[in-house]
Amino acid sequence: MSPQGPDPDPRTTPGLEPGGGVSPGDTPPDSAQTSATTHREPRQTRKMSVAWMVAIIATVVIVSGFFLTYLIVYLVNS
Repeated sequence: MSPQGPDPDPRTTPGLEPGGGVSPGDTPPDSAQTSATTHREPRQTRKMSVAWMVAIIATVVIVSGFFLTYLIVYLVNS
């Protein structure tokens, strides 16, 4: 069995004009529907966002400290 796309095949759909249009007053064919999950998605907790903020701030402090140390050493040796 070959997988089918979500849209009907225009060659086998009745009522389509050349180019895929429909006649005035005609209803176009429906596309296949995709369904969502049957259960609710869990809500995100703020713990994860706080952890990310701490990680980002720590990274910025470490990188800034590296460049500040490099600048101080450069100025002292000049």
